[in-house]
Amino acid sequence: MKKAFVCVFLIVCLLLTGCAGKTAPPLTPEAPAESGTREFTDSTGRVVSLPSEVTKIAVSGPLSQVYIIPIAADMLVGVSNAFSSDAELYLPDYIINAQEIGQLYGGKGEMDLEALLTAAPDVVIDVGETKSSTEEDLQKLTEQTGIPFVHIYATVNTAPEAYRMLGQLLGREEKAEELAAWCEATLKDIDSLMERVDADGARKTLLYCLGDAGVNVMAEGSFHADTINTMGKNLAVVDDVVPHGDGNESDLEQIMLWNPEFILFDPASIYDEVGSMEAWQSVSAISSGNYFEAPYGPYGWLSSPPAVQRYLGLLWLGELLYPDYVAYDLQQEVTEYYKLFYGCELTDEMYSDLTNNALPVEA
Repeated sequence: MKKAFVCVFLIVCLLLTGCAGKTAPPLTPEAPAESGTREFTDSTGRVVSLPSEVTKIAVSGPLSQVYIIPIAADMLVGVSNAFSSDAELYLPDYIINAQEIGQLYGGKGEMDLEALLTAAPDVVIDVGETKSSTEEDLQKLTEQTGIPFVHIYATVNTAPEAYRMLGQLLGREEKAEELAAWCEATLKDIDSLMERVDADGARKTLLYCLGDAGVNVMAEGSFHADTINTMGKNLAVVDDVVPHGDGNESDLEQIMLWNPEFILFDPASIYDEVGSMEAWQSVSAISSGNYFEAPYGPYGWLSSPPAVQRYLGLLWLGELLYPDYVAYDLQQEVTEYYKLFYGCELTDEMYSDLTNNALPVEA
């Protein structure tokens, strides 16, 4: 048995590379298969044999987990990684305390395949960007483990379709439609907002800065930058965009040259200190006070990971950058999201804590 685990582990390590995206095919109705099973066509076009009723699932990593929690948290046999200490404010105990299985993608610890095989999920679900190797990767993992692996293509703009596909996969069509409808309504509001902003030539320039020194930037072509690209003009245009969520390395001199109107800092970066750092005062966003900290809890609103919670980032940036254009109440929208997606009754105090440092202080 140990040899089998080692073999599968090596395959995981060697397989999961490549980052060229491709568009998901349209939903394909499930076809009947042999007794007790059914066929499901995933976003790579693979036809996968599944139990007639899926009751136990695992996920490929945090991104997939964010999508799954609102629709089928009760089916999870484990979670990808440990949660931050404040996650218990927003998520039920049975998720917080679930077994850690690890992740296939992202570089924060490999998947524990022995734990996965012991948990024996009916299916392992990978949600997110479709990489050039995804189809081959998941097919080989399916063959090696005997557990079906399926891929659901999802970006900010395709989240509604992703939820409908997940509903079909998991037999949760009603909940899936509720989630998809919320996403569609939010996208409609954001599209309307940005059409009016762009008609007036009012789109703001910005950077999303990360890292201990605050000089890593989320570059324009990154999958992780979809939110800021949608809501502003991302000045971080670089030759070689890194595929991970730590951003491209840059330096203060380059940030001075970009000189954005707004800077958004990752919660783990230098927001608390940057206002008193003399070297940064040459950046107009800092000297003018137009720098803010991205909200986090239980996941980052801008990315971390780049999943459906980025809708909160869209709504937040609309309020932050274009308060004269917004036609929605940010607190109301955030409260609705936390209830619908996390089952969390967000209090005024919790909302205030989430948006602390994220919005201008009212006079």
